[in-house]
Amino acid sequence: MPETSPSLFRSLRGRVTGLAVAGMALALLAPVPAMAASAQAGATAAATADPVSVLTYTTKERREALAYWTTARIKAVGKSVDLGPTGPRAKPYKGATLKTVGRLFFVNARGADTWCTATAVKSANRSAVMTAAHCVRMGSSPGNTNTSMVFVPAYYKGKQPYGAFAVRSAATPRTWENDSLNDMSALVVDADKKGRKLTDVVGGQPISFDRAVGGTVTALGYSATRPQLGEELLRCVGTTKREHGTQMIPCDLTGGASGGPWLADFDATTGKGKGVLVSVNASLDSLEPTKMYGEVLRSTAKKVYDKAQQS
Repeated sequence: MPETSPSLFRSLRGRVTGLAVAGMALALLAPVPAMAASAQAGATAAATADPVSVLTYTTKERREALAYWTTARIKAVGKSVDLGPTGPRAKPYKGATLKTVGRLFFVNARGADTWCTATAVKSANRSAVMTAAHCVRMGSSPGNTNTSMVFVPAYYKGKQPYGAFAVRSAATPRTWENDSLNDMSALVVDADKKGRKLTDVVGGQPISFDRAVGGTVTALGYSATRPQLGEELLRCVGTTKREHGTQMIPCDLTGGASGGPWLADFDATTGKGKGVLVSVNASLDSLEPTKMYGEVLRSTAKKVYDKAQQS
């Protein structure tokens, strides 16, 4: 999500153009035409050889990450970027507390403090979290990975009601690492300070793969727009449509909301319903967004999720 370098566009092979924003590492992405056949062939070969890439953090790194993200540092990162006023489609989420959704803090590949949004999901190890791949590493750049990753579920205006969970590993599609395709990731987090596993503390959203595009979803995220500046959870509600090889809903959430869940079978007003995760915030259509894009979770996404839940 937010970045320390001046605003600029970064060209990538594939279907996206990265957006860097002054202040943090906010990397929501804007779709562009489909990749060339030769690049597609390379991506397919890489996926066939080893479809999932896993980034791991040592015990020392995880301990240091928890110490790094102090209350003061979190407050400072929220003030380090202002992406303008919150758009008319993005509304503050006012339903029952979503214990599973939180801010994912990290230091990006350029050394900037920043955040994304992430969601605890049901998993075999009771420790899996879904977010966007660009919240873990830069696309088409295997060496540029993020560090000091910490997940804070149900974050709200400086409060951490369920504590913080250090990220132990992050699985992403190999096609993202090499060709900026399939922008989703599954993380594994440590137990909390009391030794409790994540979903034993906050629960987990069910996740669906190969779900038909066309239903109503609620997209959620800690957008870096004012007045919230990442301190409150915002939401958009819309009907999904196929576009640019992904799925799209009308939405003006922006940087900071990257990785936030798309929940189907969910009442955005009350917070009731199953809240089945069917995608995550991955891409925007412009600097002044009207559309949010998310991957259709197919076999590659299932392999990424399985790699995480079995870790």
